Amino acid sequence: MMIDDDELRSIFKAASEEHLQNLDDGLLHLETHPDDLSVLEALMREAHSLKGDANMLGVKDVGTLAHQIEHVLTQLKRQQIPVSPLGNASTETPYERLAHAIAAIRKLVHTAVTGEPAGVDTFYALAELMGAGKGGAGVEDRENGEDEGVERVDGNTETLEHRDTESLIQYTLTEKQATKFNTQNSFLPPPPQHSALSTQHSSNYRIETIRVDTRHLDILMTQAGELIVTKIRIAHRLSEIEAIANLWEEWNRDLFTNRFAFSQAQQGNGALQRLETCHHRTELRLEQLGQLVKTLRSSLSEDTTRLEQLSGDLEKGIRTLRLLPFSTIFNIFPRMVRDLARQQGKSVELILEGRDTLADKRLLEEMKDPLMHMLRNAIDHGIEPPQERERLGKLATATIRLRAYQTPTNIVLEISDDGRGLDLNRIKQTALKRGICREDELAAMAPSQIQALILAPGFSTAPLVTEVSGRGVGLDVVQTNVEKLKGTIEIESAPGQGCTLRVNLGITLATAHVLIVQVNEMLYAIPVEFVRTACLVKPEEIFPLEGHDTIVRENQPISIVQLADLLELPLMASGLTQQTSLSCIILEVGQEQLGVIVDALVDEQDVVIKPQSQLLKRVRNVSGATILGTGDVCMVLNPQDLVKSARSRSHSMSPAQTRQSTSTKQTILLVEDSIATRTQEKRVLETAGYQVITAIDGLDGLNKLRSHIVDAVVTDIQMPNLDGLGLTAKIRQYQEYTDLPIVLVTSLASDEDKRRGAEAGANAYITKGSFNQEALLSTLKRLV
Repeated sequence: MMIDDDELRSIFKAASEEHLQNLDDGLLHLETHPDDLSVLEALMREAHSLKGDANMLGVKDVGTLAHQIEHVLTQLKRQQIPVSPLGNASTETPYERLAHAIAAIRKLVHTAVTGEPAGVDTFYALAELMGAGKGGAGVEDRENGEDEGVERVDGNTETLEHRDTESLIQYTLTEKQATKFNTQNSFLPPPPQHSALSTQHSSNYRIETIRVDTRHLDILMTQAGELIVTKIRIAHRLSEIEAIANLWEEWNRDLFTNRFAFSQAQQGNGALQRLETCHHRTELRLEQLGQLVKTLRSSLSEDTTRLEQLSGDLEKGIRTLRLLPFSTIFNIFPRMVRDLARQQGKSVELILEGRDTLADKRLLEEMKDPLMHMLRNAIDHGIEPPQERERLGKLATATIRLRAYQTPTNIVLEISDDGRGLDLNRIKQTALKRGICREDELAAMAPSQIQALILAPGFSTAPLVTEVSGRGVGLDVVQTNVEKLKGTIEIESAPGQGCTLRVNLGITLATAHVLIVQVNEMLYAIPVEFVRTACLVKPEEIFPLEGHDTIVRENQPISIVQLADLLELPLMASGLTQQTSLSCIILEVGQEQLGVIVDALVDEQDVVIKPQSQLLKRVRNVSGATILGTGDVCMVLNPQDLVKSARSRSHSMSPAQTRQSTSTKQTILLVEDSIATRTQEKRVLETAGYQVITAIDGLDGLNKLRSHIVDAVVTDIQMPNLDGLGLTAKIRQYQEYTDLPIVLVTSLASDEDKRRGAEAGANAYITKGSFNQEALLSTLKRLV
């Protein structure tokens, strides 16, 4: 029979080819290494998988033979049949009989895929597999003394059943039956003239599909990106050729202008005659040079155009190979949503849209967990119980909609629900309680910024700790993974109507389209998807608003800051006080906008982003680096970090003043549950000129670390909620804190305690028994 469904037919063809090839390779290995049990067990798994696939799709003949192959392999593993034939040298070995069965399965698979008859008598193939087709002895039955008509498989018995007219039912032959059938010629037909078990070679053999290790695709994608860099470099060479051509034209015009002066000055003087001859030779050589330059310019222009087309097609082709539909991960969510909703006594319908939207394999892998977190959060926090929904006039069954779609520049994922929405007051209370924000900071925040606090580490409004929520982790995982993919998250909520989380991700991960800007005579790249517009700003347009320098664009106030100030670079000019128009880039990250002052806008181009070194891992405001066509290294900035850095500046002042205040006082996060010790250590640090932020336990310290920029952490070990070792380990889980100095100050002084501190990731260990301020301050001076 032929499989009806086109997709299933293609899948079965690819899967069965792989299983059969693995079986073939394993049998060849076993012929020389019959005691290799690991290979034998692997072959049993291959046969079992092939049997399952065939039975599921109704290809019963393949399932029957695969099951019997699995049985023979089991007997070989248990040493119930000999590897070599007994007595008769012409008798086939079990490996040869297995190879014939595999050849028969190949033809049956071909029939199931194409509908073409294979000419395989499955009954005869099964008999030959069991050693009866060529008068084999069926040694296992004779040795075990099994009754006629019965085969033992894993402790169960199966009775031989006759074939019906349409399909073969699973059966086997014992030695006595095989002998009787061979004698009476009642069941076994004579072998066909062209044995069904022989391998046929076709002249039109084709391999239609291949399986490729994604690691190789990753390498090709990287090389395609390097090809783009080469294309950009060649484009720069073209501009250099243009400069040579312009120089030649100027030289040629100048020579032509002065040629008549030689003729007028010539009055029979030999020196002038020689000078004119030299001038003539120079004209000839200049003409030849011009011809060569023109030819080179034309050829290089054609080559550049061709290379641009080829590199673009190559990158697009490789990227297409890595694309998978969102259904790859969407299909795992319906059961999870149903089970979780039932667990909480809620009724939820999950609607999936955009299953066929294609995305890079890595993007799907990285977004599976964040999507799962968002769905769990929607069910736990957003959806009301059925009784409450009915009381509010809603349908008892809530709706969660998971949607994927693609725009010209982004892939967008939306999770929306028709639940209770976000409670801003409750978010504020939680943010204050967990030390994420201060009251004055909350007062200055817009509603969208308050809503974004649910993405902060340690944020949770769940009153109880359950399997679903209340542990202070969840949506910050979403934020971390999305930022890793250089994406953004937008939150929209209407009280009582529902909430929508929208994730914007770049289509490509290897390359990026960037805007090149210049600051302090250095070049930096900003991804253009975060650039809303560029404009010129006059100093008189700048005014202070809520502690930030601000301008107005499209009737909307936008905070501005100098990029050199955010990157903590020395200022080369008077900055905002300069009486000229300033180049400003308006960044848009989610619903937030920020104006960034730069020295100049240089170029806009495609670049390959090089990941940061493992020694750095995570550097604030920087997402990677690239090599420009000129060969210069250019840092690629992280717009999300730039917005966070600008937000942390609480008041307006000149850049020079800001630099002075940030450079003279370094910030230390002091985590200590003992108020006496905390007060003493705080005084020591403040006397030494440090700015100190205090926390009463590890959880409080982790929350304050995520909401403040600090230069080092000084922490005790024995604390409630989260001890110092746990705090250190959690800090090291975040890439941006990989290099943050951590000093443990504790009364635990054993070598084992010190070892545990080092394993957790601490940079220094100071015992309170020998504590003195010089030891602490010298340690901080060395580390910070």
